[in-house]
Amino acid sequence: MAESLAFNIADKLLGKATSLLVDQVSLAGGVYADLEDLKDTISAVKAVLLDAEEQQLNNHQLTDWLRKLKDCFYDAEDVLDEFGYNSLLRQVVNEGGFRRKVRHFFSSSNPLAFRFKMGSKIKGIRERLDKIAADADKFNLKKIMGVPVPVIGPRREREKTYSFVRASDVIGRDGDKDKIIEFLMQSTDDDQENMSVLPLVGIGGLGKTTLAKLVYNDARVVKHFDKRMWVCVSDEFDVTRLIKEIITSATHNRCDDLPIDELQLRLRNELNDNKFLLVLDDVWSKNRDKWLELKALVDVGAKGSKIIVTTRDKLVANVMGTHPMHELKGLSDEECLSVFIRCAFKDGEDQRYPRLVRIGKDIVKKCQGLPLAVRTLGGLLYLKTNENDWVRVRDSECWQLEQKKDDILPALKLSYDDLSFDVKQCFALCSLFPKDFQFNNLELIQMWMCQGLIQPSQQKEEMEDIGNQYLDELLQISFFQDVDFDDMGLFCEFKMHDLVHDLALLVARPYCSTLNFDCKNISTKVRHVSMPEVDWPEKEEEKVSRFFGKLNNNIRTISFPYIVGGPRSESFVGSCILRFKYIRVLDLQKSSFEALPNSICNLKLLRYLNLGYNGHIKRLPNSICKLHHLQTLILEECESLEELPRHIGMMMSLRLLIVKTQQIALPPQAQGEREVKVGRRCFNSLRFLGIDGCDYLESLVEGMGTFTALRTLLIHSCPRLWSLPKHLLALEILMIRNCESLDLGLGNRNGEKEEDIRRFGSLRILVLSKLPKLEILPKWLIQGPTSNTLLSLFIDNCKNFRALWEEEEESPSLSSSVLPEGTDHLIALRQLKIEYCPRLSALPEKMGNLSALTHLTIEGCPELVNRCKRGTGEDWNKIAHVPDLYISDSSDSDEDSGPFLSKQLVERVKRWRNRAFSNSANRIV
Repeated sequence: MAESLAFNIADKLLGKATSLLVDQVSLAGGVYADLEDLKDTISAVKAVLLDAEEQQLNNHQLTDWLRKLKDCFYDAEDVLDEFGYNSLLRQVVNEGGFRRKVRHFFSSSNPLAFRFKMGSKIKGIRERLDKIAADADKFNLKKIMGVPVPVIGPRREREKTYSFVRASDVIGRDGDKDKIIEFLMQSTDDDQENMSVLPLVGIGGLGKTTLAKLVYNDARVVKHFDKRMWVCVSDEFDVTRLIKEIITSATHNRCDDLPIDELQLRLRNELNDNKFLLVLDDVWSKNRDKWLELKALVDVGAKGSKIIVTTRDKLVANVMGTHPMHELKGLSDEECLSVFIRCAFKDGEDQRYPRLVRIGKDIVKKCQGLPLAVRTLGGLLYLKTNENDWVRVRDSECWQLEQKKDDILPALKLSYDDLSFDVKQCFALCSLFPKDFQFNNLELIQMWMCQGLIQPSQQKEEMEDIGNQYLDELLQISFFQDVDFDDMGLFCEFKMHDLVHDLALLVARPYCSTLNFDCKNISTKVRHVSMPEVDWPEKEEEKVSRFFGKLNNNIRTISFPYIVGGPRSESFVGSCILRFKYIRVLDLQKSSFEALPNSICNLKLLRYLNLGYNGHIKRLPNSICKLHHLQTLILEECESLEELPRHIGMMMSLRLLIVKTQQIALPPQAQGEREVKVGRRCFNSLRFLGIDGCDYLESLVEGMGTFTALRTLLIHSCPRLWSLPKHLLALEILMIRNCESLDLGLGNRNGEKEEDIRRFGSLRILVLSKLPKLEILPKWLIQGPTSNTLLSLFIDNCKNFRALWEEEEESPSLSSSVLPEGTDHLIALRQLKIEYCPRLSALPEKMGNLSALTHLTIEGCPELVNRCKRGTGEDWNKIAHVPDLYISDSSDSDEDSGPFLSKQLVERVKRWRNRAFSNSANRIV
């Protein structure tokens, strides 16, 4: 965010201004004119921003100008979003058909005063922007008109690499070297192709190039190959340039002036029938067409030819590799210390300074195995024997230390520079979380969405899907690590390497900051505040008031990312409301106040509100229903919450709701026929609904065709819930656990079954756990559209489950515990997992008709397990075709009844694509 990126922000503002001009045609003439003038000024400034952003690297005054401009853009966005709120408000009132009393509750008290106030704000922003724009003349910036928003910003090209390395200088890579050399020596007689490609993957600074050099110069490799070539690819995958450099590396003669036809002919002549090793170092491009073009030209060597590709990006590895990628890991602390001592001391000098070596051990732990980071910090201390210098490095964040162009943060920043504008902003926002924080994808993506960092480019794109794409980009370049998916592929947790976190802090300055109540000299530019370690004072109200007085009024985020205790009193929220009118994200989890102030409705731009794990809060004020921008509402583990407000449907932007409540029906019953329609409107915008521990809940809007956009529904520990909503046509993921009264037949309260099978037309994953009423799967699953869409089915701890469905010729009273013959159903099913269902005893004869099935798990089903023993069981031949089998007679079922929606295990709503994630054979995609 320290990067200007102002062009992209201007582009977003123009979109908002244009939309408002269309929507607000009824505005008073002066206000409308000011809004048009603001749009014209933004458009004029935008024309010079591409040139400004390119020149700012060498012009500090220009950098300062861009920051002033960006601040003004942020303020303009706040004002435009206020107009947007008014549009939503009018939509609620006009479409609702409310009675007069309810209409008055939601309508603006004085529309004329609102227009006057907003007109004044628009005029102030326009005048301020005009003044900043006028200063652009002194920089002689070029106007670049009609240019599309750049996807990738300017990135410093990495220094060209070469193939030599002194083996004695490399520590801790013998195992990796031997594995790669073993691959290089392998015969390819049985392969379809003459040439194999091994991607070597890892985060920047991990030593991929050094390892490739070590392998390239090994005596065994030199002897094994007829020709060896080393080419540094770097940023641009220019096929013509690469051909020239391959020829030069093979012949040691330059060929710059040859035409392309002669170049490709010479290349093929050089490689023809020779067993060669080609190293393509530092590849960034994911352009498969260009790779296939080069591959076709070099694929003329003898069998056994090999290519090693070094890259930071797993997507590049998937595009180019023919062999599973070799993912490089970090060095051990002991290995890092050896590298550090070599960089910080002359030979043998470390023996003279044992105290410095002890401090050095703490320093290398900061590096978390990255050799380049070790060399960077060791180089900073070379020949320095003053203990204070070493302590300063030990106690400083890496981003605060001086960095040369080839040091660790500039090296990591190359990966950052290669990201799109939107992903850069999302990454920078991660700096709000402390080091070693356990992220989960659901809450992180929701936070990105609520800050306006995710904008669909097409009408049918879902923001959650785009967020998952952004997350995948960061995972592919190893900016996130220690990624952990659950067995079903539904939950995702991950961490950020400490040095990547330092990079996030660097690029997020000065707009994101981690603070506590005692911080002084807080930048006025801070807009996103995180308070991970807070000691709440006894006089909370007084301390909070003084702290808030140090902050800019335009704060957009206040977050408590560690569950160690949020605010204890209502006064904290009240102070936020009084001071921060433009806040988008308010994360108050693990708080202990009993009520939200009625004035919460004044946070008109609030999009994310997390009140989870507050065991004291009993009610939400009705005024919360005026938060028409709110997209995310988390009420997880709010065990004292009695019910949701009656008009919760007015929060018409709500996309995610996680709730624990004591009410009988969800949503609460509105009064009056007209209010029913609007009072449940929010369930037509919901994409994710999580219901956990609602002991008294009996029904979910029974009898209404709502939840039309719902994609994920999680239900846990609702003992009185007896049925599901009737039509969930957009639902992709359904997980139900520990609901003893639930009848999946979707019957009515009198036990009468309904035969409509067109209930779920998009379901991809179904998880059924601890449902004592489940005996067979319902018709809507087996015979409806779901039978063609379901990819994964998990059934566990259902003690009465006896069959997937009844055979047609059998009577309903059949007690046989056999899976039926009708295997023409569930034709898309890829994964089937059945655990601890003791009444299930056999598989159908036509199990082989499940041709898409690739993963089958059967555990804790004694009779069925015996029949499925490998090679000898009566049912073995029915499942032998399944590639991935797990059969176990374990009788220890998982009886864990902890929170289904645990903060550390949240739903990952992924786009369904027919590709496997490289390191998880069991993950469903």
